[in-house]
Amino acid sequence: MKILDYFRRVSTWPPETVRTFLKENREDEYNLVDVRTPKEYEEGHLPGARLIPVGELPDRLAELDPAKPTIVY
Repeated sequence: MKILDYFRRVSTWPPETVRTFLKENREDEYNLVDVRTPKEYEEGHLPGARLIPVGELPDRLAELDPAKPTIVY
């Protein structure tokens, strides 16, 4: 699979749209990916977020479900 197989093209969502989406959907219905450094992640992250630093993303795509929406921050 290619990296784009895991992501649907969507417009950039403002923070309020993301908050609403996360409130209205269960954690098992989407992929929430924090692509920051481990230190940044440890300092605070969204509940349910999976840490996959941006440099590791190509090698860790199998951890994401391509059938679910993916939110990356």
